[in-house]
Formats: sequence, structure tokens, C-alpha cells
Amino acid sequence: MNKVFLIGRLTKDPELRYTGSNVPVTSFTLAINRTYTNQSGEREADFIPVVVWRRQAESVKNYLSQGSQVAVDGRIQTRSYDDNNGQRRYVTEVVADNVQFLDSKGSRENAQMNNANFSNNQNDTTNANPTPYDFDSSNSTPSTDMKSDPFADFGSSIEINDDDLPF
Repeated sequence: MNKVFLIGRLTKDPELRYTGSNVPVTSFTLAINRTYTNQSGEREADFIPVVVWRRQAESVKNYLSQGSQVAVDGRIQTRSYDDNNGQRRYVTEVVADNVQFLDSKGSRENAQMNNANFSNNQNDTTNANPTPYDFDSSNSTPSTDMKSDPFADFGSSIEINDDDLPF
């Protein structure tokens, strides 16, 4: 099974192109914060290339921009090509089956202003790079902000048992 689920923010505006047969294809890079900090105390991120095809490619181009938060589900694909020097190059990317828009333009602008306020306040060393997935060191569990994390835990658990599966 090759299935991927990602939630992150676009690193720049999506790029829309058309194939020779006029099929729309959009590509963007998704920045996804890791849930922990490195040995220097800095939070790292992964940058995942994503490709979207057809009607959804046009919607992504029309409605998303740098900083937009999205959920992507799709599959990992690896392809290769020969560059101008004849060198074989390999590209690994996520081919999206579905892209969910998780925030509005207004909430994105507010998030950008809040991030600017944090970076301008150099005296505040408690949390220079906040994310909705920051850990509360007092209990080692993720703390969530319901406004920025639509998948936050609502306090009820779901149990899944293999015996319940139809196959």
C-alpha cells in the first residue's frame, strides 16, 4: 500500500502548468514542522514536493498561496529524467489525490502577523517558533490550538479492533 497523509503550509505560491495535451498540473512544496526540537533546541521542518492534477490543480492555483495550510492525501512517486548534462536525476514527490484547504485567507494573514510579532520580540525566549504542535514540557503531551489545528483531540478515544474489519 502506498498512501500518504500530510498537513503543512505552502512554502511559496503554487505553480500551474499544462501538459502537451492541455491537462493542468500544479506543483508546490509543503513545509511540515517536526514535533520535536533538535539538540540545539531548534525546531526542524521537512519540505515535501507535491503534485496535483486536473481540476484540483486549477483550484489549488486559484485559492492557495504561500503560507496556506492544507491537508494532502495521495501517494509517493519516484521518477527519473536526464538533465542537460546527461546525468540521471531522481525526483521523489507526493502525487495528491485530495487537497483540503484548512484555513481562510483572513486566518492566514493573522498567523503571518503573529509570526512577525514573535520574531520582532527578541526578549521573549519562551517559544520563539510556536506551532499548533508544540509540546507542553510539564506533561510531555502535545498541546493544541483548536483554531489552527482542525484535527485536535476532542477528549474521546476511538478503539479499532482487527476483528471489526470486513476482510
